[in-house]
Amino acid sequence: QTDMPGGVLRGFDVITGQMRWAFDPGNENPNAPLQPGQSYARSTPNSWAPMSWDPAMNTVFIPMGSSSVDLWGANRTPLDHKYGASILALDAATGKEKWVYQTVHNDLWDFDIPMQPSLLDFPLKEGGSKPAVVFGTKAGQIFVLDRLTGKPLTEVKELPMKQGTIPNEQYTKTQPHSTGMPQIGAQTLKESDMWGATPFDQLVCRISFKSMRYDGLFTVPGTDKSLSFPGSLGGMNWGSLSTDPNNHYIFVNDMRLGLWVQMIPANTDAIARGSNGGEAINTGMGAVPLKGTPYAVNKNRFMSPLGIPCQEPPFGTLSAVDLKTQKIVWQVPVGTVQDTGPFGIKMRMKMPIGMPTLGGTLATQGGLVFIAGTQDYYLRAFDSSTGKEVWKARLPVGSQGGPMSYVSPKTGKQYILISAGGARQSPDRGDYVIAYALDDQADKK
Repeated sequence: QTDMPGGVLRGFDVITGQMRWAFDPGNENPNAPLQPGQSYARSTPNSWAPMSWDPAMNTVFIPMGSSSVDLWGANRTPLDHKYGASILALDAATGKEKWVYQTVHNDLWDFDIPMQPSLLDFPLKEGGSKPAVVFGTKAGQIFVLDRLTGKPLTEVKELPMKQGTIPNEQYTKTQPHSTGMPQIGAQTLKESDMWGATPFDQLVCRISFKSMRYDGLFTVPGTDKSLSFPGSLGGMNWGSLSTDPNNHYIFVNDMRLGLWVQMIPANTDAIARGSNGGEAINTGMGAVPLKGTPYAVNKNRFMSPLGIPCQEPPFGTLSAVDLKTQKIVWQVPVGTVQDTGPFGIKMRMKMPIGMPTLGGTLATQGGLVFIAGTQDYYLRAFDSSTGKEVWKARLPVGSQGGPMSYVSPKTGKQYILISAGGARQSPDRGDYVIAYALDDQADKK
């Protein structure tokens, strides 16, 4: 709904617990103290993914969402436009703005920044390096920003966009495309990309694809059915990138789940049959009221009658990107249909199709990349140089957590730790925290 709590950001003193500062993205003076009887601006862009802090700069880097509601922006203010779907850099001691960089203008797709920004040294072509902020987006883009100024260190082009027909919508003429870095899982689909587990499945997907309006990445919603690919679950989502600073590689996992969207006039029968707006990977969606707007939105994943994504696999990959060349070094499908399948029935097949991933990666100095955010119940290790799977361990339930690593102060051994509580795509739940020891060579279990 359009009337929601504001996305105000606050800094606290960890010794006393007192609030040191607040940053209200809906106020022209965002650090102004609240006066008696005042409240923070409503429905402003917020931050739901983790933040990053640079101790040398004493700067906090904040991934921002969009103002409420996600898919309709006719009521958005200039400040909503400034801070929505951006990275915001604030002085950690005072909350003063240092810079802000936007990745989507007037976001109508729920393409907010879904991950913690990574702080690394970006190698320059002329030699040396610059402190950088690197992150992926739901639109399948990877941005590399100068940590000091917020300016892109790789090419970003403002490309022209088709306009829509929703009255009073604030359509933008261009959208930023991070052309200097690889685009992952966000190609423009063609009818020949339609796929199915059966010929009937493929036929239905082709008919559905042809029936929808689709202009590529930033296809604006309208009262007809339009296709958003990738949809609001991905390209890249929760969990962040990992990095190998020795080789200047970053590791990116993605999901490829299209979404069809239709804005429907409010107070129609379709809304009464609506859903709660949830976006768990394998659950039904449906019509969702957008309170305070003239519309509801009807949306669902772009899937075949069997519940399989309509475009050809892989539906999720793990990729290594060389920051020196800005090219993909390797890309492998990640995850199988062992613990998922049509109509919620587990297929128990270990085919490496590559399934949507939710949960980040961990890179170790021993040349391994660990990931557990797959739709099957495994923690896997890949060779960071080649992408070859070198080890996996069966988990009792799925995980969408990021692995972490520590060294035991008693034994000096290195461990990989994973929290497995059950992934969104599965009904299986648990409360497991499991540690695995690396061997002395640190190149396999």
